[in-house]
Amino acid sequence: MELYPKLILDALRTVIHPEKKQNIVDLDMVEDDIRINGRRVSFSLIFDRPNDPLVNIIKRQCIEAVHREAGDDVEIEGNIYVKIRKREAAPERPILPDVKNVIAIASGKGGVGKSTVTANLAVALAKLGYKVGLLDADIFGPSVPIMFGTEDARPTLSPNSTEGHDLITPVEKYGIKMLSIGYFVDPQSAVVWRGAMATNALRQLLSEGDWGELDYLLIDMPPGTSDIHITLVGLLKLTGAVIVSTPQKVALADAVKGIDMFTNEKVNVPILGIVENMAWFTPEELPENKYYIFGKDGAKNLADKMGTKLLGQIPIVQSIRECGDNGAPAALDTNSIVGKAFADLAKNIVIALSK
Repeated sequence: MELYPKLILDALRTVIHPEKKQNIVDLDMVEDDIRINGRRVSFSLIFDRPNDPLVNIIKRQCIEAVHREAGDDVEIEGNIYVKIRKREAAPERPILPDVKNVIAIASGKGGVGKSTVTANLAVALAKLGYKVGLLDADIFGPSVPIMFGTEDARPTLSPNSTEGHDLITPVEKYGIKMLSIGYFVDPQSAVVWRGAMATNALRQLLSEGDWGELDYLLIDMPPGTSDIHITLVGLLKLTGAVIVSTPQKVALADAVKGIDMFTNEKVNVPILGIVENMAWFTPEELPENKYYIFGKDGAKNLADKMGTKLLGQIPIVQSIRECGDNGAPAALDTNSIVGKAFADLAKNIVIALSK
């Protein structure tokens, strides 16, 4: 009997998949590579997974079917090859699809009040009527739960699942949606994680957070330049970055490094400006008095030197510390010295973004 591809294909149509109850040709399990050389026949079978337990059974059925239809002298034993079907990667759920502006709040070093500025800025923006979210990206030193008095809060899974994937519902207070690793770990225990674990946790808070529609998502970055910063830049399209510094020379030197990181050609995130925190000390009972404990206009001068904006100068006032410790950011009182300073900062950032 003369051998030809259609004869072999017709023989394979008689092979029924034990589980799917259809023949393997209609199931697209036979590759279009049937080769005939004299009485030698070869072809490939396509399976969905590499460890399919039915591989040997179906191969044996194919040999029997070809022998039955084309003769026992057909050389097919050992000539049936197995391929694994290539699957198209499922489209990833876009990260933060309904967030208009993502702003990184960063500092070159710790201790300059970056988290305090971020928390109060979030409140000030919410007071202006914007929809605001706050992500605490300082995995190893989360402070947002304390500053908002939400240490005991535990985010829940959203009942609205997307493509079978539940989302994390942020904690909400003062009109601000918040997520922090501090909501998921023991507050008394140190977070002892390697860099990959920290970046994966951050990725999960971003991509699986049910942030919804936001005008602004503020990201409280860890101090310095680290894996967290690289992950965020690669994961998100940041609208811009705000650098927080004190007027002190050592803080300004590190602020320059922070600016350089974002403006590096490989990162290329616009710097919206610099916030000078602890610009001066003012006793609340003597609001006109200013004592320049850490130096005067250091961040202002740096902004001029770097060709960026000074977005605001925040004084040291005792109520900032007290309000942060009590879980009620000072910017909630819009009539206070601090409240007015943060309201001005929020307006300046809105203007900087509009430009």
